Amino acid sequence: MPSLKTIRKRIGSVKSTQKITRAMKMVAGARLNRAQQRITALRPYAQKTQEILEGVTAALAAGTEDASGADAGSGAIEKPIHKLLARRPVKKALFIVLSSDRGLCGGYNANLVKLTSREWEARKGEGVAVSFATVGKKAREAIVRKGGTIAKDFAKVYDGLDLAKARTVAEFATEQFLKADVDAVYVLYTEFKSAMTQKPSVLQLLPLAKPAAKADEKDGASMTQYDYEPSEKTLLSRLVPMYVEISIFRALLDSQASELGARMTAMDAATRNAKDMIGRLTLVYNRARQAAITKELMEIIGGAEALK
Repeated sequence: MPSLKTIRKRIGSVKSTQKITRAMKMVAGARLNRAQQRITALRPYAQKTQEILEGVTAALAAGTEDASGADAGSGAIEKPIHKLLARRPVKKALFIVLSSDRGLCGGYNANLVKLTSREWEARKGEGVAVSFATVGKKAREAIVRKGGTIAKDFAKVYDGLDLAKARTVAEFATEQFLKADVDAVYVLYTEFKSAMTQKPSVLQLLPLAKPAAKADEKDGASMTQYDYEPSEKTLLSRLVPMYVEISIFRALLDSQASELGARMTAMDAATRNAKDMIGRLTLVYNRARQAAITKELMEIIGGAEALK
C-alpha cells in the first residue's frame, strides 16, 4: 500500500487538476453562449442566400436549355452560366478541413479526422487526387502524419473570427477552382447541434450542388417566378462569390461553437471524474491511516506486555 505522504500528494494533485478543469468548463460555457448566438443568427441568412442562388441558377439554366434547344442544329457548345458553377470531370479535389488549434475537447478533433480519412479514401478509390487546406493546428498535424498534401494552412483564424477571415479562405478556394488546379472543393467541418451533440459533416462548396427536386416540381407544378432587378446574370455574378464566403463563414462558426460545446462537455466530465477520484483516494488514505494507527497501538501494547 502507498505511504500516507504519497496518497496526500496524489489527492492534492487531483484537486489542482479539478480546479483547472472546472475553470476551463466555465470559460468554454461563457464563450459558447456567444458562439451559439452568432451561428443561430447567421443560419437563416445563409439558407436564404442559397435558396435565392438556386432559384437564379435554375432560371438561367432553363433559359440556356431553351436557347440551346433552338440552336441544336448549329452545333453550339454549352457554356456554364458562371465560372464557379462549371462542372468538369473530377480528377483533383480540394478538402478544406476545419479543426481546432487546441485539444482537451473530447472526441471533437478525432471524429473530424476520421471523417476526413473516410472521404479521402473514397476519393482515392475513384482515382481523385486530394489536396488539403487546413484551418486549425490539429487537422494539419493529422493530415501531415497521414502523408497528405497541404496546399494552404490558415493560422489563427478563430482569433477574432469574422467575415473577412472567411473571405480569405473563400478567395483561396475560388482561385484554385478558377485556375483548374482543382475540379471540386469540399468543406469538412463539425456542424453544431447542441452543447452535447456535434456532427462531422461534408459540404460540397464548388461547383454548387444541384438542388434536390421539390414535391411540387415532381408533380409538374412550376416554381414561384420572380422578376429580378438587375438581370439574373448580374445578380448571379455577385451571389456566387457571396454564397462561397457565407458558406465558409457558417462552417467556421459551426466549428467554433462545436469545439466550445465539446470542450465544455469534456471538462465537465473531467471535473466529475476528479471528484470521484478524490473520494476514492480519501477512502484509501483513511484506511491506510487507520492501519498505521492500529499498528502503532499494537506496538505500544506489545512493548508494555514485554516489560511486565
